[in-house]
Amino acid sequence: MGEAQELQLNIIVQDSHEANHQGCTDVPEQPMLPRRRNLNWWLRISIYTLFVIVGQSAATLLGRLYYNKGGKSKCLGTLVQLAGFPILLPYYCIPASRRNPTTNITTNNIPLKSPSTLILASIYVSLGLLVALGCFLYSVGLSLLPVSTYSLICASQLVFNALFSFFLNSQKFTPYIVNSLVLLTISSTLLVFQAGDSADDPIGGSKTKYVIGFLCTVGASAGYGLVLSLTQLVFREVIRNETFAVILDMIVYQSLVATCAVLVGLFASGEWRGLRKEMERFELGKLSYVMNLTWSAIIWQLYAIGAVGLIFEASSLFSNAISVVGLPVVPALAVIFFHDKMDGIKATAMVLGIWGFISYVYQLYLDDRKSKTQRNNATGEVSKAFPLENING
Repeated sequence: MGEAQELQLNIIVQDSHEANHQGCTDVPEQPMLPRRRNLNWWLRISIYTLFVIVGQSAATLLGRLYYNKGGKSKCLGTLVQLAGFPILLPYYCIPASRRNPTTNITTNNIPLKSPSTLILASIYVSLGLLVALGCFLYSVGLSLLPVSTYSLICASQLVFNALFSFFLNSQKFTPYIVNSLVLLTISSTLLVFQAGDSADDPIGGSKTKYVIGFLCTVGASAGYGLVLSLTQLVFREVIRNETFAVILDMIVYQSLVATCAVLVGLFASGEWRGLRKEMERFELGKLSYVMNLTWSAIIWQLYAIGAVGLIFEASSLFSNAISVVGLPVVPALAVIFFHDKMDGIKATAMVLGIWGFISYVYQLYLDDRKSKTQRNNATGEVSKAFPLENING
């Protein structure tokens, strides 16, 4: 993962910018970060995809286990999603990482200036605060909902991401993408009609708690979709560098800000006073309590690497679509390990969610076929599923 990226610098103009350039010959074209779909690219995509699917599934189940066995702190549940970033710091000490070339996009052979420290700090702080809020809402939702229901609702983040990407990143909607978004929306909406009865709620919550958990999870999904779209926008318009170190910078600084924000909330709310008692009363024992939190923190960081890496290599919408692959995994495991009830509404929501994801993947397949037929042409076309990719190989 620390290997040098294969660099191919071309200029791509997205449709959303064409109107600004018509009749203005002295205005430079919109620079992008192009991608060639070769073997190395597919290998990186596969690694990032594995991190996202495995990381998301394992971390979600560990979070549910924490609440099932006596954990009550929402702030601590949020903190483990963010505080594992120090395990990434040794990468900066590896000599190969310092030799990894950083390429800036150029316009008319004039290198574009790197963003100032103040601009980068503002970006990291803003995104970090959004991430902290989203993770807290996710923790509230996970503590109040069955993990299978929670996972199915999380699929709505793809819909929010698509809407934000449409406005921020000129994401093109094809019939297959629209079909995918509609199916995922229906899948999440079906769960509104599911009553939060105690038989399906391991916490024994009421319908009011179910509604609160549902709204918090939807709100967190919307925030996550916004963060992914903004991250893609920052990579394209502000940072414009092509190294894995750029991905790490985004994760580490963003997580640092989010962790500080959550720590303030942990002490301000007074939840820290009950952590020792919580650990002593944890049903699986103190060691299991510590191991649960530790591995949750580590696995969430693997997920973060995969999610940001997919944004960097493809697009925020593609990153979010990959996370939906884990849609059938978590509910199935929840039925086995947590004895969640799989009723008709959940089963229907799961089928619609899988159908929606397949529809999106089919669009990727069509884009890939089209890119191969146009590889030798003098002009390229921007992929609808990968808006950052130059298919002119």
